[in-house]
Amino acid sequence: RWVLSLQCKGSRNFMSALRRAVEVDFKDKDKHKSQGLYLLTTGIPDQETHTVSAYVGEVCKGFDLQLHVCLFSVMEDADSSGIIPARYSNPTETAMAFKEIVRAANGRFHWFGEAGIFESDDITVIVSEMEKANNYSQKCALLVESLKQRS
Repeated sequence: RWVLSLQCKGSRNFMSALRRAVEVDFKDKDKHKSQGLYLLTTGIPDQETHTVSAYVGEVCKGFDLQLHVCLFSVMEDADSSGIIPARYSNPTETAMAFKEIVRAANGRFHWFGEAGIFESDDITVIVSEMEKANNYSQKCALLVESLKQRS
Protein backbone atom coordinates (compact mmCIF):
# COMPACT_ATOMS: atom_id res chain seq x y z
CA ARG A 1 0.00 0.00 0.00
CA TRP A 2 1.53 3.28 -1.12
CA VAL A 3 0.28 6.11 1.02
CA LEU A 4 2.59 9.06 1.22
CA SER A 5 5.31 10.79 -0.68
CA LEU A 6 7.48 13.14 1.35
CA GLN A 7 9.84 15.68 -0.08
CA CYS A 8 12.22 17.58 2.12
CA LYS A 9 12.15 20.68 -0.15
CA GLY A 10 15.81 21.58 -0.48
CA SER A 11 17.03 19.77 2.61
CA ARG A 12 17.56 16.22 3.74
CA ASN A 13 15.71 16.52 7.02
CA PHE A 14 15.15 12.81 7.32
CA MET A 15 13.97 12.83 10.93
CA SER A 16 11.18 15.29 10.19
CA ALA A 17 10.03 13.33 7.14
CA LEU A 18 10.08 10.02 9.03
CA ARG A 19 8.23 11.54 11.98
CA ARG A 20 5.55 12.86 9.62
CA ALA A 21 5.20 9.50 7.83
CA VAL A 22 4.88 7.60 11.10
CA GLU A 23 2.42 10.04 12.66
CA VAL A 24 0.22 10.32 9.57
CA ASP A 25 0.26 6.83 8.11
CA PHE A 26 0.92 4.39 10.90
CA LYS A 27 -1.42 5.55 13.63
CA ASP A 28 -3.85 2.81 12.47
CA LYS A 29 -1.06 0.22 12.29
CA ASP A 30 -3.29 -2.59 13.60
CA LYS A 31 -5.36 -2.41 10.39
CA HIS A 32 -2.34 -3.17 8.19
CA LYS A 33 -0.66 -6.57 7.81
CA SER A 34 2.78 -5.25 6.95
CA GLN A 35 4.37 -1.85 6.78
CA GLY A 36 7.45 -0.58 5.05
CA LEU A 37 9.05 2.74 4.29
CA TYR A 38 11.10 3.33 1.17
CA LEU A 39 13.54 6.22 1.15
CA LEU A 40 14.73 7.33 -2.29
CA THR A 41 17.61 9.73 -1.79
CA THR A 42 20.68 11.29 -3.35
CA GLY A 43 22.60 12.13 -0.19
CA ILE A 44 23.18 11.85 3.50
CA PRO A 45 20.53 13.08 5.98
CA ASP A 46 21.03 16.48 7.60
CA GLN A 47 21.18 14.79 11.02
CA GLU A 48 24.09 12.74 12.38
CA THR A 49 24.00 9.05 11.44
CA HIS A 50 24.03 7.70 15.01
CA THR A 51 21.06 9.93 15.90
CA VAL A 52 19.07 8.81 12.86
CA SER A 53 19.96 5.14 13.47
CA ALA A 54 18.81 5.27 17.08
CA TYR A 55 15.56 7.02 16.15
CA VAL A 56 14.85 4.68 13.23
CA GLY A 57 15.56 1.62 15.38
CA GLU A 58 13.05 2.74 18.00
CA VAL A 59 10.37 3.79 15.51
CA CYS A 60 10.65 0.62 13.44
CA LYS A 61 10.43 -1.62 16.51
CA GLY A 62 7.51 0.36 17.87
CA PHE A 63 5.53 0.17 14.63
CA ASP A 64 6.84 -3.21 13.40
CA LEU A 65 8.02 -1.81 10.09
CA GLN A 66 11.15 -1.82 7.97
CA LEU A 67 12.98 1.03 6.30
CA HIS A 68 14.51 0.34 2.89
CA VAL A 69 16.88 2.83 1.27
CA CYS A 70 17.63 3.39 -2.41
CA LEU A 71 20.63 5.70 -2.70
CA PHE A 72 21.26 7.25 -6.10
CA SER A 73 24.76 8.70 -6.40
CA VAL A 74 24.94 11.78 -8.59
CA MET A 75 28.08 13.47 -9.81
CA GLU A 76 27.18 16.98 -8.66
CA ASP A 77 27.57 18.50 -5.18
CA ALA A 78 24.25 20.35 -5.43
CA ASP A 79 20.81 19.22 -6.40
CA SER A 80 19.02 20.43 -9.52
CA SER A 81 17.87 23.62 -7.78
CA GLY A 82 21.45 24.52 -6.87
CA ILE A 83 20.89 24.14 -3.11
CA ILE A 84 23.84 22.66 -1.26
CA PRO A 85 22.68 20.40 1.60
CA ALA A 86 23.36 21.24 5.25
CA ARG A 87 25.51 18.13 5.65
CA TYR A 88 27.79 16.72 2.99
CA SER A 89 29.75 13.49 2.64
CA ASN A 90 31.26 11.65 -0.28
CA PRO A 91 29.28 8.78 -1.88
CA THR A 92 31.12 6.04 0.03
CA GLU A 93 30.57 7.72 3.41
CA THR A 94 26.92 8.31 2.49
CA ALA A 95 26.48 4.63 1.61
CA MET A 96 28.10 3.55 4.88
CA ALA A 97 25.78 5.86 6.83
CA PHE A 98 22.66 4.51 5.13
CA LYS A 99 23.81 0.91 5.65
CA GLU A 100 24.00 1.64 9.39
CA ILE A 101 20.56 3.27 9.34
CA VAL A 102 19.02 0.39 7.36
CA ARG A 103 20.50 -2.22 9.71
CA ALA A 104 18.89 -0.41 12.67
CA ALA A 105 15.56 -0.58 10.80
CA ASN A 106 15.91 -4.23 9.74
CA GLY A 107 15.59 -3.12 6.13
CA ARG A 108 17.48 -3.40 2.85
CA PHE A 109 20.00 -1.09 1.19
CA HIS A 110 20.42 -0.44 -2.53
CA TRP A 111 23.02 1.89 -4.02
CA PHE A 112 23.12 2.78 -7.68
CA GLY A 113 24.17 5.57 -9.98
CA GLU A 114 24.51 6.54 -13.58
CA ALA A 115 27.08 3.76 -14.09
CA GLY A 116 24.80 1.04 -12.70
CA ILE A 117 24.38 -0.86 -9.43
CA PHE A 118 27.15 -0.40 -6.86
CA GLU A 119 25.60 -2.47 -4.09
CA SER A 120 22.26 -4.11 -3.35
CA ASP A 121 21.22 -6.29 -0.44
CA ASP A 122 18.80 -8.14 -2.72
CA ILE A 123 21.47 -8.86 -5.33
CA THR A 124 23.89 -9.94 -2.61
CA VAL A 125 21.33 -12.50 -1.38
CA ILE A 126 20.72 -13.78 -4.92
CA VAL A 127 24.47 -14.12 -5.62
CA SER A 128 24.91 -15.93 -2.30
CA GLU A 129 22.15 -18.39 -3.22
CA MET A 130 23.72 -18.95 -6.64
CA GLU A 131 27.10 -19.63 -5.03
CA LYS A 132 25.50 -22.14 -2.64
CA ALA A 133 23.74 -23.87 -5.53
CA ASN A 134 27.01 -24.03 -7.48
CA ASN A 135 28.82 -25.42 -4.41
CA TYR A 136 26.15 -28.11 -3.92
CA SER A 137 26.27 -28.94 -7.62
CA GLN A 138 30.05 -29.44 -7.46
CA LYS A 139 29.70 -31.64 -4.36
CA CYS A 140 27.02 -33.71 -6.09
CA ALA A 141 29.23 -34.10 -9.16
CA LEU A 142 32.09 -35.32 -6.95
CA LEU A 143 29.76 -37.74 -5.16
CA VAL A 144 28.43 -39.13 -8.47
CA GLU A 145 31.97 -39.51 -9.77
CA SER A 146 33.02 -41.27 -6.57
CA LEU A 147 30.09 -43.67 -6.83
CA LYS A 148 30.90 -44.39 -10.48
CA GLN A 149 34.48 -45.28 -9.58
CA ARG A 150 33.32 -47.64 -6.83
CA SER A 151 31.11 -49.60 -9.17
